[in-house]
Amino acid sequence: MEMSDLLQEGVKLFKNNIGDQANNVDDNSIMNALGELLSNNEGNFDLSHIISSLSDGGIGKIISSWIGTGENEPVDGNTLANILGSDKISSFAKKLGIDPNTAAEGLSGAIPNIVDKATPDGSTSLLDSIGGLNGLMDMAGSFFGGKS
Repeated sequence: MEMSDLLQEGVKLFKNNIGDQANNVDDNSIMNALGELLSNNEGNFDLSHIISSLSDGGIGKIISSWIGTGENEPVDGNTLANILGSDKISSFAKKLGIDPNTAAEGLSGAIPNIVDKATPDGSTSLLDSIGGLNGLMDMAGSFFGGKS
């Protein structure tokens, strides 16, 4: 799936999750804010960066369900905000004119599905973007070993 397709899917999912508050936010604003949130430090859309950030936050087992072919395990907005950083969630929310709690809850439904759509066959088709086999092994260690 192309990056723009993933972001468009993310926009739909985010809007579904925030309900009536979505009426005042246009799709392009959400897409831009979401693309920025899912970018690496160089400002490039990087799904592996977000997966790595989340797995470093101790929810690697949950993330592995998003990559796998089974049911996506949920993550709540507070956990997502704690891992991504409340500053990033606040910045995202401010760009959309919504409160940070609503933004976090909307993202908690959108991000798992974006990851799931990026890995439709359950394989790590993100292999190249996460640093090849070494990156995959590091990520697998995060998924199953967690941080001590």
